[in-house]
Amino acid sequence: MKSPKKKVLNDFGGIMYSTDPTFEYEDDTLSNEEKLPNNQQDLRVTLDRKNRGGKAVTLITGFRGSDDDLQTLAKMLKTKCGVGGAAKDNEILIQGDFRDKVILILQKEGFKVKKSGG
Repeated sequence: MKSPKKKVLNDFGGIMYSTDPTFEYEDDTLSNEEKLPNNQQDLRVTLDRKNRGGKAVTLITGFRGSDDDLQTLAKMLKTKCGVGGAAKDNEILIQGDFRDKVILILQKEGFKVKKSGG
């Protein structure tokens, strides 16, 4: 699982450089989230047009699990919708307005899904 980007030096816990060749930085913020069962996942499906040049994307948020599980779910959704997209930061982007189709697909997979936004 990728670690979240570090934005300021304080995020590193005060460690900036070590001359010890065996030193490994331990990041307490990384937790190996185990994938919850599908029926316990609470996903939100919205239509997003902000900062996309007027293009609409279907945004699925609220996924809790590993990055591999997120990528697998995103690939399945993109394949069934027949479009492109991306998966990062526990969000899945599907190009185009496929809210209703995505909701049906996720419900068939056993997820708890809510349509939010306009």
